[in-house]
Amino acid sequence: MSEGKRPIIVIKKKGGHGGHHGGAWKVAYADFVTAMMALFIVLWLLNSTPQVKKAVAGYFQDPTSSHKETGSDKVGDDDSIPIDKQNVQKLKEQIEKAIKEQKDLQKLAKNIEITITPEGLRIELIEDKNGTFFQSGSAVLSKPGQELLGMLAGQLKALPNHLLLEGHTDAQPYSPEAAYTNWELSADRANSARRLLQQDGVRQDQISQVRGYADQLLRVKNNPLDPSNRRISLIVQWVQMIAPKLPEGAEVGKDGKAEVKAGAAEGKSEGKADSKAAAQPTAAPGKPIAAQVAAKPSAVKPSLMDSLKGMMPGSKKK
Repeated sequence: MSEGKRPIIVIKKKGGHGGHHGGAWKVAYADFVTAMMALFIVLWLLNSTPQVKKAVAGYFQDPTSSHKETGSDKVGDDDSIPIDKQNVQKLKEQIEKAIKEQKDLQKLAKNIEITITPEGLRIELIEDKNGTFFQSGSAVLSKPGQELLGMLAGQLKALPNHLLLEGHTDAQPYSPEAAYTNWELSADRANSARRLLQQDGVRQDQISQVRGYADQLLRVKNNPLDPSNRRISLIVQWVQMIAPKLPEGAEVGKDGKAEVKAGAAEGKSEGKADSKAAAQPTAAPGKPIAAQVAAKPSAVKPSLMDSLKGMMPGSKKK
């Protein structure tokens, strides 16, 4: 190619996107995510229980004392402290306070009786003539009854104590032709309470018993038809300590240790050479223990060498 005809090279530059815009889009994206999170929190609060709404409102009003609203000061919530006779009064006051703080339950205070009994803390939901927790002859819980049991479940679900449920009716009988009686009604009402408690967080193994008493344990004995005889009892039982199994014939001494009475095992081990717990011989007046053992050769177990000698040929049985 000659020097006069060199190719012409044309360089074209394409237009760019205007350079780097910085991190403004990150700020906008963060605002969008924050707004979405706030929306989901509002939707969750709209569908929450009144107790949760009150706890959230209490936090924004006074964050330093929010533990009183959220329930972190409840008996046994964090460390599952068992309820016993020393701290049961605190649980009783805690439940009574929770009832007074909820407007929907304040009007039910006269229908709730909390007492300390030898069996445990008894919480009784007592009916009136209008049917506060159950309609007459029905085992379906009313809305106030559901709210009250939901509150009780929140107070009791963290406790290691077992719960016992009882159902009671008045003496008003069903018609003679009906197959359904007060026995079934009392048991069905106790079971309705059990199901609701477990739905609200009470553990399956926390309910120890469900009892139906019909009209056998009247609250007002001189008036079997009194509406207050219709009630549900929730009992927080004392923590039962499992006693160690003692040997047969043994008793617990004053120092708390097991003691075997002399002669308790002797009667059962007499004539049995393979007995594992033979009674120790006791000395009679004027005779040492060794003399008594020698007088009863059957009570002395033969040694291994004596047994082998007796098995050898030519040996004679004595």
